[in-house]
Amino acid sequence: MGHLFTSEAVTAGHPDKLADAISDSILDAFLAQDASARVAVETFVTNGLCVVGGEVRSTAVVPFATIARKAMTDIGYGDVRAGYPADDVGVLVTVGGQSDEIAQGVDRGDPSKQGAGDQGLMFGYACRDTDVLMPLPIHLAHVLVRGLTALRKNGTLDYLLPDGKTQVTVEYGEDGRPARLDTVVVSTQHAKEVEQATIAADVREHLFPLLPAELLDERTRLLVNPTGSFHIGGPKGDTGLTGRKIIVDTYGGWAPHGGGAFSGKDPSKVDRSATYMARYVAKNIVAAGLADACEVQLAYAIGVAEPVSVRVQGETWVGDGVPNAVLSQAVAKVFDLTPYGIIGQLDLLRPIYADTAANGHFGREGLPWEATDKVDALKAEVAAVSNS
Repeated sequence: MGHLFTSEAVTAGHPDKLADAISDSILDAFLAQDASARVAVETFVTNGLCVVGGEVRSTAVVPFATIARKAMTDIGYGDVRAGYPADDVGVLVTVGGQSDEIAQGVDRGDPSKQGAGDQGLMFGYACRDTDVLMPLPIHLAHVLVRGLTALRKNGTLDYLLPDGKTQVTVEYGEDGRPARLDTVVVSTQHAKEVEQATIAADVREHLFPLLPAELLDERTRLLVNPTGSFHIGGPKGDTGLTGRKIIVDTYGGWAPHGGGAFSGKDPSKVDRSATYMARYVAKNIVAAGLADACEVQLAYAIGVAEPVSVRVQGETWVGDGVPNAVLSQAVAKVFDLTPYGIIGQLDLLRPIYADTAANGHFGREGLPWEATDKVDALKAEVAAVSNS
């Protein structure tokens, strides 16, 4: 018997994602000046106020308030109709130095012996639902979010404002594969004077064509602003906090999440960098044709370089797949899973993080952990292990 599965995404103007963007923009500013910076910064936004707090160890000098207001403006809060005018927002900064006890667990005389910046468990996932090897519900939710943002920024629907959400419910068949779209929800902030009938008609005309037509039928529900109005949004309508959209950031609930947030953290924090690495491993396994879906779990102890556990679970939808023990051995040969190895393989000591604060951290071109450059190496190792 089939089943339904739902995932949601939110726009860059959602209060939580605005907070993520500010935190990651500050991180990028540090890394642009000091690649060895240690940064753990979080942001809280509410009506008329932005609070930036955390810990930093760096030689860089960073104008926190200027960066925060620029992030607000770039996202769309230069528009006074959005209710959070960037130039008028008070910015409070309370950032201290990194704890010496954390530093002693991470830093080593030999950089290759760098310890993990925290304990924790991280998951990565990939599957053949989509061409970007992501689960279909979260992929489509992000497609709609990107489309909604484009309609606002290119002026096609100039009454749209920065805050918004999408939600996609997919019906899966008895074979476990997507069969149809059951329900699609779009909630978008808008200028007060615009009628809901206009918004619904425009979204249906300009946004819903982004959905796969072969999965739409007469039973598919397409809902736009189901509350009836959404002109009060952003931090004026709700508070926002860094790290509160971790399921939106990853796999939409389809795969597990270890619990650690990403934004505002430099890559010595394995809850960010090792989650990227786990996706990199899983995606390369699926791209290599060694599994149709793959889940990878990594776990670390603070101050210890090697992961305390590695679990690779491949799934093949038709026929026999590569045994998980073989996949695990191949992964151990091909990937360096220490913090030093992760940072080096993915080239993470760069100001690349503000771009990740919207539209999800996975399933997007141009991010280093989305590369499939280990396919040949994995195939060779699997063959070697299988023939040994």
